Amino acid sequence: MNTNVRKFSVEPYKPLQAAVTGLHGLLDHIGHSSRLEFVSLVTYSSQLEVLVAFTRELDVIKTELLNIKLSDKFNLIEALKGVEKLILMEWGSGIPCNVILVVQDNFVNMNSLCLPFSFPGNLFICSLGPEVLRNPLLPVTDENMVNFNIHLMQPEVPVSSHGVVQMFVKLGEKHYASWSGNLVCGNLNSKITLSPNPEPCFKVTDFEYNTYTVDNNLEICGFIELKHLGSPAAVSRHLVLPYTPPSPYHGKGHGSRHPSHSGEGDDESLDEGHTPSFCVLLHGALKVENMAALCQVGNDWYGVLFSWADSKKKSNLMLSFLEPGRDSIPWLGDMNALHIPLEAPADDEAFPVKPADKKSYSQNGVAWIRQAGIQSDIQKILRHARKIPEKTQQFYKELNRVRRAAICLGFLSLIEGLAAILDRECTLLPSSTHPACAIQLTHAAQALRDSASKDHKYSIAPMKMSF
Repeated sequence: MNTNVRKFSVEPYKPLQAAVTGLHGLLDHIGHSSRLEFVSLVTYSSQLEVLVAFTRELDVIKTELLNIKLSDKFNLIEALKGVEKLILMEWGSGIPCNVILVVQDNFVNMNSLCLPFSFPGNLFICSLGPEVLRNPLLPVTDENMVNFNIHLMQPEVPVSSHGVVQMFVKLGEKHYASWSGNLVCGNLNSKITLSPNPEPCFKVTDFEYNTYTVDNNLEICGFIELKHLGSPAAVSRHLVLPYTPPSPYHGKGHGSRHPSHSGEGDDESLDEGHTPSFCVLLHGALKVENMAALCQVGNDWYGVLFSWADSKKKSNLMLSFLEPGRDSIPWLGDMNALHIPLEAPADDEAFPVKPADKKSYSQNGVAWIRQAGIQSDIQKILRHARKIPEKTQQFYKELNRVRRAAICLGFLSLIEGLAAILDRECTLLPSSTHPACAIQLTHAAQALRDSASKDHKYSIAPMKMSF
């Protein structure tokens, strides 16, 4: 009896093809949930090669992935050094960046790697090897880089193309999920997203180590003028965007996105676009009034909402996370003690309080290195003197400036000489000159000879006249 045996062919596992398929799915997820992310594609064999520079055009990276070929030479240490140099040249050492390293070999010697990087972020080592990892990767700790983490991603055993794709799906869902929350101001609220995603903040004091996380509800506490707010230190800055609901997709995690044909997702997106948004209203109000909004982003953690323009035509609503604590803005004091006054403050009590005396470092100093500098300042005083009474205030301003500079330098003979010049200028005035000119010049010359004029804090004031 002959029995026909049917043999089922199993598709062989190809690491490169599986990695390309998985990366396509990861790029689809990034383009859908983190549209403002910049992505670059780099390969390394004998030397580092940047296939695609940092861009938001993810289709270009997908096309270039199909052209990658395996090489017989690979140096992981030099590859990581080249990646670090590329990121530092593009973004500097203060911007968090994620590095996704796809390797075929499971054996990675952590002691030989030059880690951590000199910038904050994450290093994801995605292994495609068929064997279980023998030497586990230990986290790298560094006192100067507390925000740097290393993650190991490995498909389930036995390794297959489907398992590799699912590995990249989990990577995208966990580390590239868009943050969404509610912006609340009294009875008004709006669902928003922040780009980039906010990260927890760590604050180390003498006796404790505190971790601050961002709440889902960002509550606006009040509004303040930008000139009163100043430029406080910020932990991070984020772009505030109105929330758009995700579109339903099928075939999740297989590198392709197929929109649903039910029509419900399109209707929801259309309704969301036509719904009035408090986020848009707040942005327009802050821009027109030149103000900022103080909001509470967590427990004893505050932020500032303001309008920021990168060009003359386009502006965006930004959120700056301040240093954790109630005194993150020292000149405002305790943030919990801020309140709306029952009566408007008087003009002379406006904040900030200006000192009565003008500090020497708040104005330009006088430097007489050469004789021409003194002559130029005296000629400027005489030009204003000939145009009195129109230039009375300017005349006395320049006169006091030169007098104070002479006192600081111990050049008291200049004051006597300046009084003599004013007396001589008074006798040379033409007949068509205004009578106030001669009177003011005589008054200024007498004031210069007075002993009170030798005091640095004393100011010579114009003589009050009835015409």
